[in-house]
Amino acid sequence: MSPGGAASPGRDAPFVYEGYELDPERAELRCTYSLGADRFVERVTFDPGGRWDDPRVDPAARWVFLLSAVSYYKTAAPTVIELGDLALTASEREFLRSFYVDGLGEFAYRNDIDLDRLDLRGPREPAPAALAPVEPGRATGSGAPGEPGRATGSGTPVAGRPLVPFGGGIDSIVSAELVGRRFPDAALFVVSAAGTRFEAIERPAALTGLGVRRAERALDRQLLDPGRPGYLNGHVPVTGIISALAVLAAVLFDHDAVVMSNEWSASIGSLTDGDRRINHQYSKGLEFEAGFRAVLGATVGPRPQYFSLLRPYSEVWVARRFARLDRYHDAFRSCNRAFHLDPARRLDRWCGECDKCCFIDLVLAPYLTPGALGAIFGGVEPLERPGLAERFRTLLGTSAAPKPFECVGDVGECRTALLLAAARADRAGSRLVQALAAEVAAAGGAPAPADHERPRGDHWVPDAYAAQDQLV
Repeated sequence: MSPGGAASPGRDAPFVYEGYELDPERAELRCTYSLGADRFVERVTFDPGGRWDDPRVDPAARWVFLLSAVSYYKTAAPTVIELGDLALTASEREFLRSFYVDGLGEFAYRNDIDLDRLDLRGPREPAPAALAPVEPGRATGSGAPGEPGRATGSGTPVAGRPLVPFGGGIDSIVSAELVGRRFPDAALFVVSAAGTRFEAIERPAALTGLGVRRAERALDRQLLDPGRPGYLNGHVPVTGIISALAVLAAVLFDHDAVVMSNEWSASIGSLTDGDRRINHQYSKGLEFEAGFRAVLGATVGPRPQYFSLLRPYSEVWVARRFARLDRYHDAFRSCNRAFHLDPARRLDRWCGECDKCCFIDLVLAPYLTPGALGAIFGGVEPLERPGLAERFRTLLGTSAAPKPFECVGDVGECRTALLLAAARADRAGSRLVQALAAEVAAAGGAPAPADHERPRGDHWVPDAYAAQDQLV
């Protein structure tokens, strides 16, 4: 029921952007939305001392307001979104619509909702003066932007103040290590729920030795009421929201770059439904990165830069480098159950059985011993649990099930990792690993390991960041 006692609105009531407010004294951004009789207010609090008078703050906050709305829109997913007096250019409108339609692709699929008819209504802003486009680099071989060279020493410190959004997984740990070794003024950016800090983020963050910028996101309590009838639920493109928050934090605290940790395969969809490709990781993919860079450049300006450091690389590439960072091995956790908002349901260990646990075990198996992985997973690693065979077959593409709706690598990466693991002497007696390897071989094998060491695809990694790989 709504606060006034009426039933929660269906898809007939439009979702409305009411407005946002900046409160420098509280270091707070307040965003207000409505849906029928229901009114939602989200509060985001940043570290004190920011430069709230910077002219870029308002346009950066506007993007937080625009993208954070998706968490409230999904309660009913109506056909019409009213932008109020928020004027958007044609390119901004197109980007925002894609954020809803593609970013909520999994949500719509699971809830059997058609978002193709989504209508954004509001004033239109003329396009700004044309800016020179920043074309992506193409990672095609030695010397290409984004391809690391071999480190010849401790690395020369580079001027710059990058901000690295950090979630405590292998991707953001590798990025933090690469950036932190070259940029003495680098810092991490951590988003948490109001009043909550996740040990799975805090422990590895402390090990980086970098300072931490923070934002606390207080979702409207109506979203957190498990007994609330009528609201739809499902996955939202949260990385896009975190990206907007990171840009605002970078402006407030004079960071010149927001360095994401989204790798190449984040752009690969989970499945195809009709003509639409559904990607659980949409806001980690290249399409979102390109669109967000474009609208930021036209509104916030050329600084901070926004790019993903790992865009040209595979999960196998990332895992190989993470495996050498042994001081993180007993501190990191990528299992989603470590991040439950309800502390009573939050795990202080890996669950050892979900798709994410299985994938992390699989991708690290070529580079760590079974004993080391057993220790990470609390005694028994997933690859030593025959009951998880079907989960691994799904990751490997040897079952009829589609790729999991989870932040996991693509089939080629998983297959290569498995065959590399199966070739290890200490895996010769692992019945599940060897059985899965035989199935992969029968299904056509896997890309050569060297294919995963070469950068691939488009990216926007600046030369100052791509010049050296100090973890090789």
